[in-house]
Amino acid sequence: MNIPPRMHGGTDALGAAPFDFSTNSNGCGPCPMALEAVQAADASRYPDPHYTQLRQRLGRFHGVESERVVLATSASEFIFRFTAWMKQGGTTAVWIPATAYGDYAHAANAWGMHRCTHPHEAELLWACEPSSPLGQAHAPWPAWLIEGHQASQHLVLDCAYAPLRLSGSPSLTETQREQVWQLYSPNKALALTGVRAAYAIAPLHALQAVCQLDALAPSWPVGAHGVAMLQAWTQDATQDWLRQSLVTLRAWKVAQLQLLQDLGWQCLPSNTNFFCAVPPVGTELNALLDQLRAQGIKLRDAASLGLPGHVRISVQGAEAQRVLANALTALQPTMEVTQ
Repeated sequence: MNIPPRMHGGTDALGAAPFDFSTNSNGCGPCPMALEAVQAADASRYPDPHYTQLRQRLGRFHGVESERVVLATSASEFIFRFTAWMKQGGTTAVWIPATAYGDYAHAANAWGMHRCTHPHEAELLWACEPSSPLGQAHAPWPAWLIEGHQASQHLVLDCAYAPLRLSGSPSLTETQREQVWQLYSPNKALALTGVRAAYAIAPLHALQAVCQLDALAPSWPVGAHGVAMLQAWTQDATQDWLRQSLVTLRAWKVAQLQLLQDLGWQCLPSNTNFFCAVPPVGTELNALLDQLRAQGIKLRDAASLGLPGHVRISVQGAEAQRVLANALTALQPTMEVTQ
């Protein structure tokens, strides 16, 4: 399987960028309630190894039985563990969207799976809605899911950006979502990406699979700080803060899109707090990204996400937008490819 090298937004060898547009973290955060909970976490004790109360909270939050909740160190850890579980069961073929988070392919490659062209050819399917890096509705869904047929396929729906949806609506009905694995990593919505904790909701009638996935995990996959964040995630005050942050992000997004379009960038449509964009014709992208990074501004090259020539940009506040606009304006004459 031909996959790009691992690349991520956020902190790099130069440290944390003062103006970081490279991750999809909520620009309004961190969420005060979640941050307070994390800071107050008792790191002197082991968490409950069965996460009894946390599973119950998450189950009530999603309206499902707590037995359907699978805890994970992070979304990436779950991606690798789920792939290992599928390989253990004999899976050899995986389907991954053309533009997608790289760890789906990295996990498949690590376990010797081959990547299929069409969803119906694979036993394991990955989807993300809203999608990354485009922030759009997912397509295509496998026919069995839309038509309501049973299939010997496992589809994992990555819901990392569902809490950060600014427009549009989910493509799948609640009944359809009950047929797939739903993976949640709230640290992006809470702007606490340094806290690694995630969970999945198993499909109906998949309790044996839950037990098998739990058996593949190490003891205490989620530490005290991750437990505190996930507990805070289920609280009404946290969800109220999140809803209000979406109002702010919508306004910031309008301004940021206009800023880039005025500078000659082509911005792709999205439903989220991030979008992909193409710089003005003639721009040498790598040089531009390096120059911006030297000034404390970081954008995400989308090549590793399946979109070479594009950047993925998260929505940030007025000060960050002003700094970005000034830098792009100053650099524009020097960034053109020599003809």
